[in-house]
Amino acid sequence: MTPHDILTTPALIARGAARYGARLAIESPALSLSYAQLDAARIEAARALMACGIVAGDRVAVWAPNVAEWIVAALAIQSAGAALVPVNTRMKGLEAGAILADSGARVLFCCGEFLGEQYPSMLAPYRPASLERVIVFDGALEHACESWSSFIARADQTSLEAFHAREAEVGPDTLMDVMFTSGTTGRPKGVMTTHGQNLRGAHDWAQIATLREGDRYLIVNPFFHAFGYKAGWLAALASGATVLPHRVFDPQAVLERVVRERISVLPGPPTLYYALLDAPDLAHLDLSSLRVAVTGAAAIAPSLIERMRAELGFETVLTGYGLTESCGFATLCRQGDDAQTVAQTSGRAMPGVELRIAALNGDALPAGETGEVWVRGYNVMRGYLGDAAATASAVDPQGWLHTGDIGSLDAGGNLRVTDRIKDMFIVGGFNCYPAEIERLFAAHDAVAQIAVVGVPDERLGEVGHAWVVLRAGAQTDADTLVQWARRNMANYKVPRRIEIVAALPTSAAGKVLKYRLRAAFAEGASA
Repeated sequence: MTPHDILTTPALIARGAARYGARLAIESPALSLSYAQLDAARIEAARALMACGIVAGDRVAVWAPNVAEWIVAALAIQSAGAALVPVNTRMKGLEAGAILADSGARVLFCCGEFLGEQYPSMLAPYRPASLERVIVFDGALEHACESWSSFIARADQTSLEAFHAREAEVGPDTLMDVMFTSGTTGRPKGVMTTHGQNLRGAHDWAQIATLREGDRYLIVNPFFHAFGYKAGWLAALASGATVLPHRVFDPQAVLERVVRERISVLPGPPTLYYALLDAPDLAHLDLSSLRVAVTGAAAIAPSLIERMRAELGFETVLTGYGLTESCGFATLCRQGDDAQTVAQTSGRAMPGVELRIAALNGDALPAGETGEVWVRGYNVMRGYLGDAAATASAVDPQGWLHTGDIGSLDAGGNLRVTDRIKDMFIVGGFNCYPAEIERLFAAHDAVAQIAVVGVPDERLGEVGHAWVVLRAGAQTDADTLVQWARRNMANYKVPRRIEIVAALPTSAAGKVLKYRLRAAFAEGASA
């Protein structure tokens, strides 16, 4: 049986149990599971979900940092024929509540506390009526929640025969997840993808990245993101590797784990590697176990690739490109590519994926010319949940996904992404959408108008910069607005600077002219 025959997560984990047995699938201080134990755990949790009334096609959400239970819950959701809805751990209650409402999630798995925030308490004022049950992995119970252990105890209410009948209905075309990504409308959209397309992408990504049985994969990238989920634990479990979840990035803690736990695979955004290279005692650490690094999400210098190989000891350093709408997979460098190619491109199309650099009329442009990046293949989403118009705008009748990114292909087919049509900017590897941030700010009673743009930042690549027009008679200042934003949105979305202005530059049609704001910022920065 070839990897491409395994096109559902239940089949993947069952195969892992048969093939790897007692080998550790997940290793963490709180919970470690062999491949056989992981198979048993996802079956038990899926039976408990069925006892809660979850049926095929339902949506079930997970809102928690990287912990073993996150993976068990995700696999249980998918084994029961439901679709996983990952929720960003940086979100506040207002944002998470909107995702839960829009997805129609009936059950939420969440942590009790993370980074000083009490998740059930944050959600309580914004909990949608459609959310029937909140199950807490750890911590004190409150706000009509139940514990993970009491949830698991429900498994006995569902027979193994009933579970296996449900599991048998899960196929390659079954909806596997709904991952929310913001768009230029400012309202996050639910991207629908299936088991078959995700499993094919994960298998191919793992093969190109040279993941193998026995690898020890420290996953710092958050599980709610395709990098930590699909190119993370899913790719690891498809390879017979051991997943080591990491909750919060701290350079010293990561280096200590690399040394102590003999980590061999460590993907992440460029900021992660810069931070590791800056560690004061780096030269005295035994990092000889490190083998594979995969990065992306921001522009990087060839010197970083060379330093990762020379000072961190990576044999394989790759960069890649993908979108939530393409299952997180589209292009990847290949082992043996030189530092220039790895740093300055995102590699070549993965097997079964086509790339086009499109002119304004949609015609394919030749190598070296710049246009919009289009992607076509098995990996293109099935659509946006409940939004046929947005789906039709993103995916044309010929199946091309219009990414909104601007780029070019070199003679070897390597993709170089140079800009974005959309206003999206990237803060330390996290996508930020001005329209969404502006929509959140609209809830502030002192804000009449706001415009947000991305501006360069040495540490994070880009950060948000906002210009605000206050309502008549309103009194507030920039610091107060920043503090409000920190309480009401994920921290990477919070503008690093806010300027209060009398008016925003607009066109005759009333559209805010953001290019003029960018120009004004650039003039101020260079003055």
